Amino acid sequence: MRSVLYLLTTLLVMGMAFWAYRENYSTQAALTDMVKVQREIAALREDLGVRRAEWAYLNRPERLRELVNLNFEKLKLVPFSAEQFVDVRQVAFPLPKAPPPADAIGTGFPTAIERPAGYPPLRPQERTP
Repeated sequence: MRSVLYLLTTLLVMGMAFWAYRENYSTQAALTDMVKVQREIAALREDLGVRRAEWAYLNRPERLRELVNLNFEKLKLVPFSAEQFVDVRQVAFPLPKAPPPADAIGTGFPTAIERPAGYPPLRPQERTP
C-alpha cells in the first residue's frame, strides 16, 4: 500500500512540476507581449504628439492668412462679417414632398409631414401652440 501511495505522490509532484513549468513560460510570454504592446502604445503616442504639433504649425493664423492672400484670385476667400448671417426663416428651403395618400399606406390615417432634409429641427418655442 505504501508503494502505491509513494507512486501516486511522485506522479502528483511530477504533474505539478510540469504544470508550474508551463505556467512559468506562458507567464513570461504574456509579459513579453505586454512589453511589446506598451512600446507600441508609446510609439503611437509619440507619433500623435508629432502630428498634433504639425497640425498646430500648419494651422497658424499667419500662415493661413498668407495662403489666402496668395490664392485670392482662385478662391476669393474673405473674412466673415455679421451681415453674412441670416435668420433660418430667410433661407429658401425646397418644399417637402407630398405624403402618399392614406389609402396607399394601408393604415387609413394620414401620416405626419416630416421636415425636409437639411431643415433644422423644431425649437421648443415652435412646438408649443
